Amino acid sequence: MRITISGLPGSGTTTIARLLSKALSIEIISAGELFRELARDKDLQLAQFNELAECSDDVDRWIDEQQGEEALKREQVIAEGRLSGYFVPSAELKIWLKAPIEVRAQRVAKREKISYEAALAAMKAREQSEHKRYEAYYGIDLNDLSVYDLVIDTARWRENDIVTVILQAKELMRL
Repeated sequence: MRITISGLPGSGTTTIARLLSKALSIEIISAGELFRELARDKDLQLAQFNELAECSDDVDRWIDEQQGEEALKREQVIAEGRLSGYFVPSAELKIWLKAPIEVRAQRVAKREKISYEAALAAMKAREQSEHKRYEAYYGIDLNDLSVYDLVIDTARWRENDIVTVILQAKELMRL
């Protein structure tokens, strides 16, 4: 089964993908890891590489297409990333994780060891940039969640409970 997990920064996509991967014993293909790998290959810091991505659609397009291609090579995989639900069209279960921006900023601040205010400002700038890029490159509106089978508010559930909900949804699906 191919599963996609998408959401905005701080919504818990990486954490949930890792827990689900462990529960199902299947591999994760992370768009974020592909982005970081490409930045390392080009000897750039993430902030520098993000600026490059804003100037050229080559970066986003390569990452999105690469993730989709890699997911198609596998029968069992979790594709984790902002646009995975769009670029892995053969996924049997597409999940969007959401949480209020204040909750997400707290999580990012803790993870990155920065202030809440810095995390909130960086997230707002990043999300605005991504919304513009995805609309311009692909005609994708990140506010349109109609492509997803399941939308989960991660502020309302514990991590393991979210995985339980996903596993239950997987079992109840009519394929």
